[in-house]
Parts: sequence; structure tokens; C-alpha cells
Amino acid sequence: MALTKVTSGAVSGLATSATTDTTDASNITTGTIPTARLDSTLDLSSKTVTLPAASVTAHATNPTKASIEALGIAASSITGALPAISGANLTGIETVTKAATAPSSPAQGDMWFDTTTGTTAMKVWSGSGWDQMSNKFSATGGTVTTSGGYKYHTFTSSGTFTAEASGSVDYLVVAGGGGGARYSAGGAGGLLQGTSSVITQSYSITVGSGGTSGSVEGSTGGTKGGVSVFNVTAAGGGAGRRHGGGYDSASMGGGSGSGGDSNPAIQGGVGTTGQGNNGGAGHNTLSPYLGGGGGGAGAAGESATVSISSARGGNGGIGTNWKSLGTFYAGGGGGSYYHSSGGVSSSGGSGVGGNGAANVKNGSTGCTSGTVNRGGGGGGGGTGNGGSGIVIIRYPV
Repeated sequence: MALTKVTSGAVSGLATSATTDTTDASNITTGTIPTARLDSTLDLSSKTVTLPAASVTAHATNPTKASIEALGIAASSITGALPAISGANLTGIETVTKAATAPSSPAQGDMWFDTTTGTTAMKVWSGSGWDQMSNKFSATGGTVTTSGGYKYHTFTSSGTFTAEASGSVDYLVVAGGGGGARYSAGGAGGLLQGTSSVITQSYSITVGSGGTSGSVEGSTGGTKGGVSVFNVTAAGGGAGRRHGGGYDSASMGGGSGSGGDSNPAIQGGVGTTGQGNNGGAGHNTLSPYLGGGGGGAGAAGESATVSISSARGGNGGIGTNWKSLGTFYAGGGGGSYYHSSGGVSSSGGSGVGGNGAANVKNGSTGCTSGTVNRGGGGGGGGTGNGGSGIVIIRYPV
């Protein structure tokens, strides 16, 4: 193809020094270079580029998380100290009270860090009570079981409870029930329940034995139940009184009092305040002879029922269903009955105390002992021993 030689004045934008044979970029002073003539990549590393302000989009003065993420900036590349965050700008965060005293008028879901010595645990208001959320407490000793969010240490005989940290525990301490006598029923062992703070150490546990029964013919009375101990001491149940021996406050009184004798003293034994109740009165006419029921942790023993057609000794006072777990403790024994025509056997309290004999004239038929490790009083009739006590310690896990 033939080339036509042109002069510099024939090309717009060419410097006057340019020739028609050669030129370079420095000789281009005006005009516009078509985009197609430019490389797709321009090296401006050694150049200073000035852009008109109108062509630049301003950066965000209050960047959001979304705008930063849109720029592709990694969190690791951000340096320097972040400005203080005002709590007034935070929403959806529950408040936590840190104190030894629970917050007043809490709403469901409110949290409280209890700083009480020996507790130091986070709690949350369920709507009806403060539930502990965490507990570093642990311990050894007794028979250990876990149920319903609690760990239980059950002592059916004396032993040692060792706390491996400071904490708060619930306890049940039940003493041994008193032994029954010919007519008089044994009182239930004293029952104490509550919450106790413990520290890192070993605690001696005492479980009281049940009292022994008096004789069938009535010449000897029963014996008191043994005490049970864990930080508190529960008194043993009152002993059934020997026939004809008169009232004896020392032996008949206890955690719960024993039932009254039939003759000459019908008064029941006195229970210990906060641990049990009094025994019921006996009946002292020549016929029938009736013994009173032993007191229980939940109620006093019943006095003897005098009606000949349905005469019987008094029923034992009811026991206590600890923490509503379905097991009753410390029911009183039932008093016995004496008559030639026979009678009705009395009942021990809550199925824990022993039953009284239906007709002790013909032996001790129907007389039973208090339940072992429930602290029940022995039934009247001459063969009803008291049930041994128990200690239970529990804490949330």
C-alpha cells in the first residue's frame, strides 16, 4: 500500500516540530486518544494523578460493619485503639446484680451474682424463685446419687461428709424414733431441715439408732432414739412409758413425744420445738386400756379412741415429706389396745411409725416397729422398736 506523506500542519494535535515520518507521545499536546488505543493496564506507579473533586466519592464518616465488610477489609488489618463504647447505645442485654442480697421485685429472667460468703454463684429468677445456674461445689461421703438437677449424699449410718469447696447445701437430719411400750407408743425422731454454708473441710455425720421396745407385760418401758448430727442436732424420739410407772418427762419427751400410758398417767410426752410434736393421751379407765399415739414431725399424736365398739389406741402423728420428693420421715407410732373383746389396731404416722397392737391382752399381734432410716416411732404393744434416723445432704449440679 502506498503511503502519503503529510505535513505537520495537516494533523491536529501534532507539535510543529513533528515530522511526517516520526512522532512520539511527548509531541501530542492536544486532543483525545481513543480508549481503544490505550493498554488495558496502565502503569502509574511513577506518576502523580490529579483527579477533580467532583469525580471522587467521599469515604464514609461513620462506617458500619456492613460497609467495612463491603470494602473487603479484614479485622486483622485494623490497628489502633477502638473508641469507648457507651452502654446507653447497647440494647438487648440483661442487667446483672452483684450483691449478697437478692434484688427486690425481680422479673423473670433477671440474673443475680450472689456474693454471699460460701455461695458465690450466678442465679436466675424463674418467676417464683432464684435458681442457681452454676456451682463449683463438690463433696464426697455417704451414698451419692444424682436426680432432678441435684446431687444427694445419703447417710444411713454415721460417717464423714467432706466438702471439696465452699458452698451452700440443703440438709435433712432425722434422729432415731423412740421404742414403744405395752400401751404407750414411741415418738418420732426429731427432724431438722434447712440450708447450711460449708467450707472446705470434713464434717462428722451421726445417724441415731432407733430406741428399743419395752416388754409385752409392761414392766419395762422403751428407750429413746439416738440423736443425729450434721451442723445441727436432732433429738431422739420419746420412749414409750412402762405400764404404771407414771409420767416421766425426761424419757417420754424427745424430738417428738411418746404416747401416754393407760394407767395411772395418760399424758403424752412433749416434743422439741422446731423438731416434732407432742404425743397423744392414753385412756385410764379399767376397761379398755388404751395407749396414746406418738408425736410426729408433721402433727401431734392422736389420743386414744374410747368407744368400746371401735376402741383403739391413738394413731401416730404424721411425718414430713421432705422437699415433696414423695418419701415421708419421722412419723409417730400408734398406741395399743387392751380388752377382752379385742379391738382395732392403730396406725403409725404416714406409714413410717409402727402400728399399735389390736389387743395386747392376747399378745402383741399387730404391733410393728418404726421404719428403718425414717425415724419412725415404735408401735405400742411391747415389740415395737423405733426406726433409725438418716442424714441427707444435697446441692445443685
